[in-house]
Amino acid sequence: MPDAADARRAGRDYFATDPSTLAQRLLGARLCRRLPTAEVLRGAIVETEAYLGVDDLAAHSAGWRRTARTEPMYGPPGTIYVFQVYGMHHCLNFVCGAVDEPVAVLIRAVEPIDGIETMRRLRQSPGKRPLRDRDLCSGPGRLCGAFGIDRAFDGRDIASEEGLWLEPAAEGSWGGSEASRIGNSARVGVEYAGAWADKPLRWFVRDSIHVSRARPSGAVAKRPDA
Repeated sequence: MPDAADARRAGRDYFATDPSTLAQRLLGARLCRRLPTAEVLRGAIVETEAYLGVDDLAAHSAGWRRTARTEPMYGPPGTIYVFQVYGMHHCLNFVCGAVDEPVAVLIRAVEPIDGIETMRRLRQSPGKRPLRDRDLCSGPGRLCGAFGIDRAFDGRDIASEEGLWLEPAAEGSWGGSEASRIGNSARVGVEYAGAWADKPLRWFVRDSIHVSRARPSGAVAKRPDA
């Protein structure tokens, strides 16, 4: 890791807070991925969701559920938690809070900044029309595909991982003094979670074209397998 990038990266203390605070703090932060080719992909986080742990029926750790899959959620703040849905899409989360407090923030959407053509290549399906920039990272599965993030990162430390790191938002960015640009709503696709489905635990940059489209009204999502 180059010294300049290492100096900018977020340390473990950055993540040592409650998930609602971290979900808002992450808006505007740069998600950075160094590929095996040494190319660095960067994007600004524009949408997040907080998962509040054992009482949150939408969280994988609800009811103190502790399995091989959810074990990273019980780790120290800054632990990377990557899970897979539908057997094909990966979702990136950052664990926060304290050790054995299984809370985390899901990264839902990113605005591509550096390495856009590489992201397009990583996401592109053969024979399909080229993806628009706005569609490259507008959803948790999409952004993981565009950044080449999979379960190989699961359980690693974002504060020291060479292939993936975070650069905090600058003062005055979306996570700083421009708070009026931040929207808040219920989380997407957690209809199975009862009263927790309506909790306003999703944050996003209001005017960003890169924010994911919410699930249509009336659609019911299945709870991901644990």
